[in-house]
Amino acid sequence: MNIVLTGSLGNIGKPLTETLVNNGHAVTVISSNAKRQKNIELLGAKAAIGKLQDVDFLTETFKGADIVYLMETMEAAGDMFDKSVDFIGDITKIGENYKEAVERSGVKKVIHLSSIGAHTNKGIGIIRFHHNVETTLRQLPVDVSIKFIRPVSFYLNLFSFIHVIKSKGSIISNYGGDVKEPWVSPKDIAAVIAEEVDKQFEGKTIRYVASEEVSPNEIAETLGEAIGKPDLKWVVIPSQQLLDNWLSIGFNEQVAKGFVELQESQGNGTLYEDYHQHKPSLGKVKLKDFAEDFALAYGNTAGQ
Repeated sequence: MNIVLTGSLGNIGKPLTETLVNNGHAVTVISSNAKRQKNIELLGAKAAIGKLQDVDFLTETFKGADIVYLMETMEAAGDMFDKSVDFIGDITKIGENYKEAVERSGVKKVIHLSSIGAHTNKGIGIIRFHHNVETTLRQLPVDVSIKFIRPVSFYLNLFSFIHVIKSKGSIISNYGGDVKEPWVSPKDIAAVIAEEVDKQFEGKTIRYVASEEVSPNEIAETLGEAIGKPDLKWVVIPSQQLLDNWLSIGFNEQVAKGFVELQESQGNGTLYEDYHQHKPSLGKVKLKDFAEDFALAYGNTAGQ
């Protein structure tokens, strides 16, 4: 099949491109970075260089595709330290661009990488744009089939704790404890998407993706062992203190407040309400596997 992928060669895009090409599909990868063209072509795919904000570019690129894979990231909107960016508004607009381009190009099969929490627009903080984009795409005509893929929290997000571990000696957040929550590897997400490519498309469907369910305290223990700090603790501080910390280092206010609210929803469990009603089979990559990558990154990061 002819498949068009957004997301360039990111953590999901690269393994997904490799898998689809190996499975015999003709793959076009959209990237905003012209420097990625050579790497895309080396994987056996075609590069389409342009921006997600350009509806005409998207429409032209989508034409003739059997399936388009749509995803949106905060990086597509701007830098999280740029205080002028409206991330939720700008990414919601990308979703509107996707809808228009799908309609104009005549594509009938869509896979959309959404997120845990997309079932609601209440109390989920910065990731509300995923709900907005899902809502927009659901307005496509009934003859357009969409598979909404909802991954849970990425293991990769744990890399953000490296600096605070080095400077404070612990993981610090506004929630924690022994309640297990789901985490996922991009490799398992890519595997699920590749699997869905070859399955039947019918209507608008939802599939969650998770690799393992572990608690914050288990995360601290596993990562601590990997980096040679077996006594590493996950420390909980008040939300206001965490917000003040993030604003003090220059975070965009929408981003800082949005992540604080998101993590509150992780702590009180509201983020996972719909997930628990539609639990998936867990993937292959476990926290201990990721911990090896974490340890490498930790060792290569300057700090105390």
